[in-house]
Amino acid sequence: MVRLLSDHSLIDVAAKEGLRPIICRQERVGVNMADGFSRITCGKTIGVFMMQAGPGAENAFGGVAQAYADSVPVLLLPGGPGLSGVGMHPGFDSHRHYRGVTKWTELINQADRIPQLMRMACTR
Repeated sequence: MVRLLSDHSLIDVAAKEGLRPIICRQERVGVNMADGFSRITCGKTIGVFMMQAGPGAENAFGGVAQAYADSVPVLLLPGGPGLSGVGMHPGFDSHRHYRGVTKWTELINQADRIPQLMRMACTR
């Protein structure tokens, strides 16, 4: 799992489960790292990249479009505001903008849906 420098509880949980977080300083580089990981494993292991919502998701857009154009499987997890922040305008709506450069995009609004949505993301 590649991530940008930030504090996030999901990263801590993933590390406890044995997923090795790799920290990067720029979102495009992080997406390219996840893309490269997927390529060297021939898609048998999917690269994952997590970034902040808004400007982070916008900075990652070019790398996401490239991976999509090359049919490289990458799982992207853009962060977002909690439910109390829904309706705030982040400046870049990744859920809407990524629809054209990904196979699938979904907004996670309930924690109990995460296992189902992860299965769906990995089987599309």
